Amino acid sequence: MSSAKERLEDLPPSAKLVYKTLEFEGECTQKELVKETRLSSRTVRYAISRLEEKELVEQRVSFRDARQKLYSLAE
Repeated sequence: MSSAKERLEDLPPSAKLVYKTLEFEGECTQKELVKETRLSSRTVRYAISRLEEKELVEQRVSFRDARQKLYSLAE
């Protein structure tokens, strides 16, 4: 499989920003990503979906609030 850097190359700038935010901040909810990146919710959702397609981001359910998903970089 190709490296994360190679898989990031053809993604939109918003996806790269979300990736870098997760790299710097660690695990975040979508709401936290919106706040940190200053992107719209819709744009963050799109960026996350593109990152998941490339297997760069993983999601899990938050233990504090099962309605929320936590996103982190894939290992």
